[in-house]
Amino acid sequence: MATAFMPAHQAEFSVRAMCRVLRVHFSGFYAWLKEPLSLRARDDVRQTELIRQAWSDSGKVYGYRKLADDLRE
Repeated sequence: MATAFMPAHQAEFSVRAMCRVLRVHFSGFYAWLKEPLSLRARDDVRQTELIRQAWSDSGKVYGYRKLADDLRE
């Protein structure tokens, strides 16, 4: 959350000062700027879309057990 706050307030405060106050290492902030979503976060987004699609295809009646079975296939 801190890294999302920082770009919006760069005009008001220096990056190093915000990093110090928010206890975020400045190199981590700059790495986040290059690649804001981690591999895990991108995979979570992809899986969420698959679940939504399977649920829509079922007529929005499947529960979590049937959705899990569909995703395993």
